[in-house]
Amino acid sequence: MIDITAFSWVEFFSIAVIHFFAVASPGPDFAVVLKQSIQQGRAAAISTSVGIGCGILLHVTYSLVGIGLIIKTTPWLLNILLYLAAAYLAWIGVSALRSQPHGQTQVSTTAGKPQSLTRSFMLGFITNGLNPKATLFFLSVFTVAISSDTLLTYKMIYGLYMAIATAAWFVFLSLIISHKRVRAFYELNGYIFDRTMGVVLIVMAVFLMLNS
Repeated sequence: MIDITAFSWVEFFSIAVIHFFAVASPGPDFAVVLKQSIQQGRAAAISTSVGIGCGILLHVTYSLVGIGLIIKTTPWLLNILLYLAAAYLAWIGVSALRSQPHGQTQVSTTAGKPQSLTRSFMLGFITNGLNPKATLFFLSVFTVAISSDTLLTYKMIYGLYMAIATAAWFVFLSLIISHKRVRAFYELNGYIFDRTMGVVLIVMAVFLMLNS
């Protein structure tokens, strides 16, 4: 049974903030949802968004299982992974800070062939689930933002939240980016999200290095 009084809301909200900046920044997931919204319509885009959210569960599972095994068997390997994760976060953070306006997302407006909702779902699931960089990102988040004393049940709740929040975010985008004016504004100002996320990721990298 879950003890609500032992649940760390500070930890939860810190994860929620980090996750928001990561999911809000334009990337492969955003590109495929934008493409689906324009070429296949809202229903397909929403199905793709749900698939992306389910893909998050893969990364959460890898992170939880991987961290547990590493801590129990090879602590030195964990330190190596932490340094690699910190270097990766710093690299994508600096890259995000260098993001420039205009021309961030190129999507064809040519109408595509009708696509089943199942295929749309799998498109989102594969796009997110098979991205190794996302796995490393979640490994970093679970290492930096979550205490080693946090119960596995709570870690699973965090992971489920991120999966649901990711799906909800892209469903929201699916409902609005079909409008040309909204799409043009988002593409024009997407670099702001990139730069903000860059600062957050660099801070995470420094924190990870200092605590490894």
